[in-house]
Order: sequence, then C-alpha cells, then structure tokens
Amino acid sequence: MLRVALTGPESTGKTTLSRHLAEHYHTTWAPEYARKYLEERGPHYTLDDLEAIAHGQLATEEVAAAGASRILFCDTDLLVIKVWAEHAFGHCPEWIKDEIQQRHYDLVLLLNVDLPWEADPLREHPHLRHHFFAVYQQELRQLHAHFAEVSGTPEQRLEQACRLVDELLKV
Repeated sequence: MLRVALTGPESTGKTTLSRHLAEHYHTTWAPEYARKYLEERGPHYTLDDLEAIAHGQLATEEVAAAGASRILFCDTDLLVIKVWAEHAFGHCPEWIKDEIQQRHYDLVLLLNVDLPWEADPLREHPHLRHHFFAVYQQELRQLHAHFAEVSGTPEQRLEQACRLVDELLKV
C-alpha cells in the first residue's frame, strides 16, 4: 500500500485536500488527530500533550491503513509535531524524531501558504505561515523525503495532487 502524507503550516487546506483525495481514489484517509485531541481538551497544550497527539496520530494512521485500498492519505504527519514542539518548547522528544526517520511515505505533499488564512480557535500563528513553510521545506530536504509543493486554489491543489498521485500509482 502506498502512503501519502500532507504536511505544512496551518490553514493550508490539508484536511480538505486529504478528504478529497481519499474520495477521488476511493480509499481511506487518516484525519489529523491533534484537532480531535485539542477540541476535547482545549487549545492550550504541553509537550506531554504533543507526545500524546503523536501517539494518537500514529494510531489513527494505522486504523485508516487497515481500511485503505491501494493508497492511504494522511492529513498531517509527525513532522508537524516536531515543528510545533521545537517552536513552542525548544526541542522535540527523541522518539518522535526517530519515528520520523523510520516512517516511510511514498510521497509527501507540502501545502503552500497561498490560501487565505481561516481563523480557528485551534490555530495559532497567522503571521508565521511563510516562516513555517520554509521550516517544512528544510526539514523535508534534510529527510531526503520524496515531496512536492502544492499550491493554488483548492481545485488547483486537487488537480496537482492527483497528477502526482497518478504518477506514483504508475510505478
């Protein structure tokens, strides 16, 4: 089974694109566990919360993988947890960094910040999106990840992502 992760700064359409890709390819997707976790507990979090979110994200991904057909789309990945941990707390737990190194995605879609910011009680940094986009680019390059940047309107993003996934499915 192929795995495609969607990553990037807040309010870039990861959830919408994940859902649409899963519908298009008639498969499952793993929603962002952090949203569920923080909706239940409130928007303030600790490093321990980020670790719990990381465990929850991995479990959510595995549940979705069990029902996937040929390909699984993951609305976020542990790289997001790493970036937030380092930003908010100055470091990331080693086990998360190790898991990022070991976890394989056949493709990572890095969503650009060219969509308008949508306010949400769980979103924190509307003015740091360009900064975080650059951080994700750097992290993905350091990981030697197979990644592509996706930008434009939601429709253009879906079209770009489908082209990339179709190429992946040909291999």
